[in-house]
Amino acid sequence: MIAHQVPTLLAASAAVFVLAVLSAVAGFGGGVLLLPVFTALFGLRTAVPMLTLTQLSSNGSRAWLNRRDLHWPLIGWFALGAVPFAMAGGLLLAHAPLGPLKRLLGVFLISVVVWRRLNRCPRKPADRAFAGVGAASGIGSALLGSVGPLTAPFFLAYGLTRAAYIGTEAASTLTMHLSKIAAYGAGDLLTVRVLLYGIVLTPSALAGGWVGKKIVGRISDRVFVVVVEIGLIAAGVLFLIGL
Repeated sequence: MIAHQVPTLLAASAAVFVLAVLSAVAGFGGGVLLLPVFTALFGLRTAVPMLTLTQLSSNGSRAWLNRRDLHWPLIGWFALGAVPFAMAGGLLLAHAPLGPLKRLLGVFLISVVVWRRLNRCPRKPADRAFAGVGAASGIGSALLGSVGPLTAPFFLAYGLTRAAYIGTEAASTLTMHLSKIAAYGAGDLLTVRVLLYGIVLTPSALAGGWVGKKIVGRISDRVFVVVVEIGLIAAGVLFLIGL
């Protein structure tokens, strides 16, 4: 079944590697950019659960590589909201109107960057606020495949940077992706084809995470935040134009 898809899978593997590097450096972005690539190659209903499998390995590797800097209280609060809402969103995927939600997220992400630039001293969110962040991310990610940029402003406002930010964000979203996998399986979206493709693409995701870890340790906190904000704007534009 995979043999005649070798050229397509090679293209997908290259995209996974490059965008896994991006995710490892900025803490997000790979899923947002992979969704249009996977949709073009495999179709939307296959792309979303397949993207989740790829993100599972990518986020798992980032969490492991940055395990010494994880902020466990935030991970716990995030999971409290993300797990139930990710499962609910996964079950709704077959019927949800995705277009309006994507455009709303695009406006939100660009507005966040503008707000951060106007408000030089953003208020640090409380730990328990991440339960709400997790809930919003869980349902959005289950429906759209990835809303990693949605969480970035909150982890940054909390004061996390570089390894602490990347590892904590990855470990938090890992709980969400595990819940989505369960929901997709219950909704018959996790087919044998999706599982096989996910296995084939996993080495590229792991390799990209390792390369990105080597890069992120060499940039300053200021440059890191600028990279994240550029990623937020790019993701917002992609959502608005419907990619």
